[in-house]
Amino acid sequence: MTAAAPATLPATADLGFQLNFFKLIVTDMQAMIDFYTGAFGMVEAGPRIDLPEAEEAMLTMPQGRFTLVLFRWKDERALAPGSAHGPVGFLTKDIDGAFARLLDHGARALRSPFAMGPMKIAFVADPEGHEVEMVQFVRNEPPSA
Repeated sequence: MTAAAPATLPATADLGFQLNFFKLIVTDMQAMIDFYTGAFGMVEAGPRIDLPEAEEAMLTMPQGRFTLVLFRWKDERALAPGSAHGPVGFLTKDIDGAFARLLDHGARALRSPFAMGPMKIAFVADPEGHEVEMVQFVRNEPPSA
């Protein structure tokens, strides 16, 4: 998958990057929620996402916007070492420009920007292969902390 870079790449400041979330894949959702809320004082931020194949709980520090997302596959699939994490997530104001800029800096395209509800989402792998997810809210502002 190749994306054509614009003639002039946008400046970093114009893209509005914000570190927003990180996902950890867990096997015991409630035990992990109890750990992060008890050990770090995190709180659940909003309702849990409950899909037929997976569930997510979003935790945040009371004073911060960064979110730790706990993700669990409901089929109890085995996880190989190194796969028990999800992508590092960033918000951006310009997902197409951000996608091109990351590719120009050595990222590998995993999935070009696509629409999903009120968002546009794209995935790249950094130079060492870690997955990065970028999200641009196109119809609404992102949820506030």
